[in-house]
Amino acid sequence: MTGPAAPSAVRLTMRAVVQDRYGEAEDVLREQQVPRPRIGDAEVLVRVHAAGVDRGVWHLMTGLPFPVRLAGYGLRAPKAHVRGSDLAGVVVAVGRNVTTLHPGDDVFGFGAGSYADYAAAPETELARMPENLTFVQAAAVPVSGLTALQAVRDHGRVRPGQRVLVIGASGGVGTFAVQIAKAFGAEVTGVCSTGKVDLVRSLGADHVIDYQTDDTLTRGDQRYDVVLDTGGHRSLRELRRALTPHGTLVLVGSQTGGRWLGGMDRLLRAMALSPFVGQQLRGLVTSENAADLVVLGHLIESGAVTPAIDRSYPLGEVPVAVARVRDGQARGKVVIDVELQQG
Repeated sequence: MTGPAAPSAVRLTMRAVVQDRYGEAEDVLREQQVPRPRIGDAEVLVRVHAAGVDRGVWHLMTGLPFPVRLAGYGLRAPKAHVRGSDLAGVVVAVGRNVTTLHPGDDVFGFGAGSYADYAAAPETELARMPENLTFVQAAAVPVSGLTALQAVRDHGRVRPGQRVLVIGASGGVGTFAVQIAKAFGAEVTGVCSTGKVDLVRSLGADHVIDYQTDDTLTRGDQRYDVVLDTGGHRSLRELRRALTPHGTLVLVGSQTGGRWLGGMDRLLRAMALSPFVGQQLRGLVTSENAADLVVLGHLIESGAVTPAIDRSYPLGEVPVAVARVRDGQARGKVVIDVELQQG
C-alpha cells in the first residue's frame, strides 16, 4: 500500500513564469509549476520576495534584435525558460564554497530566472540588502542601478560642478542616473515627457526639459560635460551638439524597435567616430558584480539615492508588467512582488 506523498515532494517544485518560444509577453509568458533550481558550489539559493522588470527582459523574451539570439540565448527558442534577473529575497541555502553569505541573509542582486519562488544566484552577484529598503524597493535596484552607476562613474567620469544631461530621466536607469550624478556633485538636467516632469524634479534634477513641448535640447545653446542617453534614438549629430567640445557621451540604450540592429548601428558609428573627434563617444555594457551593489547600498542608506517605484504586480501578472515597460508607460521601476496575491 502506498502512503501519502512526503512533504518534501511539494517543496521541490515552485511557481515560475516561463516561456517556450520567442514573442510578446501576452503571447508567450505563462505561470506554471517547475522544479526548484539546484545550486552549484559557488551559488546561493534565494527565496525570491520581489523581482525587477527592465527592457532587457523584453529583449530576451522576444529574441530581438536578432543578435541577442546569436549571443547564446537560443536561435529558435530561448535556452532559459524562466524569465527575470533582478531579485531581492532571503538566502535559504548556500554552496559549499560560498563564504560571504549565509542562510537567513536578506540579499539583492542578480539571479537566474527571478520570476519564480526561488532562484539560483552566483555569490559574486549578490549583496546584503540596504537596511532602509523593502524587498520591492531593493528588487528595483540591481540592473538599472548598476547600469546608472557605471554610466555616471566609470564611463561618464562625472565630477563635482560638471553639467550632466540625462535623456530618459524618468525610466529605470534614468531615475537612478539623475540621483547618482547629483550625489557626485553635478548640475543635472533631466529629459522626459510631460507626464513625468514632476517625477524627475522630485529626484533632485536641477532642470527638467519636457521634450514634448520644449525643443531646448535640439535648438538651445546649452552645452553639457556629460550626456547620458538612456532611451530614445536621437542622432549622434544631435547628441554631439549638446556636448562641450571635450565632453563625453554615454550611450546606455536605444529604443528603435529594429529587428536586426535595434540601435546598435548608432553605437557602432559612435565607436568608429570617437577616435577622430575631441569628444568621447562611449557605449556601456553593465558589469553585474557584488562590489557595485555594495556601493549602491551605501548611497541608498545615506539617503542620496532612493528607488523610484512605478508600481508592483503579482507573479501572475508578469505579462502586464513587461508590457507596461515595453510601452514606455512606467514612471520609474516596475517590480514583481512575488509575495503579492493576484486579484
